[in-house]
Amino acid sequence: MPKGVANKRYTPEFKQLVVETMRAEGLSLSETARRFHINCLGIIKRWEQIYLEEGPKGLAVERRGRKNTGQPTKLSKPVEEDLIAENQRLRAENAYLKNLQALVLEEERRRLRNRW
Repeated sequence: MPKGVANKRYTPEFKQLVVETMRAEGLSLSETARRFHINCLGIIKRWEQIYLEEGPKGLAVERRGRKNTGQPTKLSKPVEEDLIAENQRLRAENAYLKNLQALVLEEERRRLRNRW
């Protein structure tokens, strides 16, 4: 497609007509594309798959763009409180271990100084 030309949109009725004609007359994807002036065979194949899985109403659903993954699920109040408490406990433990390590290192330095 030339630059600046938007992607062509087909109406649900047109999509249904294409798929039903193709199936009723036993046309191949290439024959159907030529007959309805559609450049991409994949689009017809996708329409047929949607038609077979969801019926004619499935062709009316807008499917452009990324799929919606939705919002992350909210945690229940007790679970959220437990996680917050555990986080606070782990932070306190981490701070304690850092202080302990600093004290141990300081003690080793003193011992080394006293040796010499």
